[in-house]
Amino acid sequence: GVQAPLGFWDPVGYTANGDAALFRRRRETEIKHGRVAMFATLGYIVPEYVRFPGYLAPEEGIRFTDVPAGLAALKAVPAVGWAQIFLFIGLIDFCYYRADPAREPGDFANAGVLGVPNGSGPMKDAEVRKKKLSAEIANGRLAMMAIIGMFFQDGLTGSAWGDWALYQGSPLRAFDASTEVGVVEPLGFWDPAGLTAGKDEAFFKKMRGFELKHGRVAMMCITGFLAQHFWRFPGCFDVPDGIAAMKTMPSSAAFGCLFLVAGFFELRILGERETEPGNYGDPFKLAGAGLVGGYDEKWRNFELQNGRLAMFGAIGTITANAYTGLDAFEQWEEARPVFLEYLRTTLPYSP
Repeated sequence: GVQAPLGFWDPVGYTANGDAALFRRRRETEIKHGRVAMFATLGYIVPEYVRFPGYLAPEEGIRFTDVPAGLAALKAVPAVGWAQIFLFIGLIDFCYYRADPAREPGDFANAGVLGVPNGSGPMKDAEVRKKKLSAEIANGRLAMMAIIGMFFQDGLTGSAWGDWALYQGSPLRAFDASTEVGVVEPLGFWDPAGLTAGKDEAFFKKMRGFELKHGRVAMMCITGFLAQHFWRFPGCFDVPDGIAAMKTMPSSAAFGCLFLVAGFFELRILGERETEPGNYGDPFKLAGAGLVGGYDEKWRNFELQNGRLAMFGAIGTITANAYTGLDAFEQWEEARPVFLEYLRTTLPYSP
């Protein structure tokens, strides 16, 4: 087993304690697993080209050609058939091929060359025998790696030779967020924080839902900041603007009611209607009647862009309101002279 290119390879240090008995046991285990893996690998390959004729289970009408290759065979073969296979292997392992402490690991008295019962052997030439045994160990190690790979590929794609594109989580089928709605000029696909890098579609849809929800709330927020300059609810005419309204009765109580109503719709109604992130259908039939745009790429991009702008606008307006006490229109009036002076200073042909 010590051979090129790795030579003696024990990265975990199993043999560091120098226990010969333990090394022998592990070598027997390695050889047995390698032999089973070589049979298993052949079992994956051969059925792709050759099948036994006739019936596997005549009473159930199952032919050998009806049994799929790979892991799917676990469900196709009757339980009685698996019990027979298990008992047969157990009989060979525990009764016929008994380990003999006087013989080398994996060397059974009843087994000849290639494990054929009572077959020819042992090999007379010591060098040829050593070469063949080393080849068996090397092939067994390769087969163990191969069969594990086949199991994984079979389980994920449906076949040991399956196309990885069939696996939804395959790196070859990695989700590309740059092709989704919301990729518009001038920034195109903009993810400076790398939130979607290496993430799957489920994560992207979760984040898209957050973006849409925050954008819609921000648009309502900006609308509220602008509308309150001209119109107030009855009973709130003397309430201060913006953040201060949340500290003043009766607007603070009204905000508490608004919070409860919004929470009710969020948890009990909208969640059940959502078919995809942000899509709650058209309950008022506005799009169907042609009163507003439909749910197509143009209008979805339009909403996302306005929502993104509104989030920046809401953050700026709320911060300025908390600091100055001015509403949105008053903020612009105060900022207008500074903005015009900035233009006169930086642009040679400004008005």
